[in-house]
Amino acid sequence: MALPRIKVAKDKAELVQKLLETKGTTGAFQTYADVIVFAASLGAKYQKRVPLKEVSHSEPAPVSLEVFISRGYEWVIKLIAVTETQDIKILSTEDPKIEEERVQIFEEYANGGLARLRDELRGAVDYTERLLLILSSERFKEEETDEEFDLSRFL
Repeated sequence: MALPRIKVAKDKAELVQKLLETKGTTGAFQTYADVIVFAASLGAKYQKRVPLKEVSHSEPAPVSLEVFISRGYEWVIKLIAVTETQDIKILSTEDPKIEEERVQIFEEYANGGLARLRDELRGAVDYTERLLLILSSERFKEEETDEEFDLSRFL
């Protein structure tokens, strides 16, 4: 039995292509799988799950799950699915319907992440630089506290 394919929404296909590192582009990722996993992780972080309306059939064409597995991304797909469903049965490899549900959850989070990326990257010339800024801002984002000013962090 063939493994399912991970699809990209037609309206996000151009963005996915631009995020890919090729001659003459400022993309930051080596493969479509890398772009999709990053987008799905971003979508999951911001709890932005968007169903796919139209699927891109050309560039990028749906990517085989095998590519994600070979790049070590299967655990990300499973982790997002378990987090979403709160059910360990979603990890089953015996039932093709469960695998399809896992893939659908992953695709929808990737679509949500791509929508967020599209907004964040709007107007950017160099996507790599803008992605680094986004990641840096997340890394150094301070925790919000209920207190007005906490001196304990200086101890």
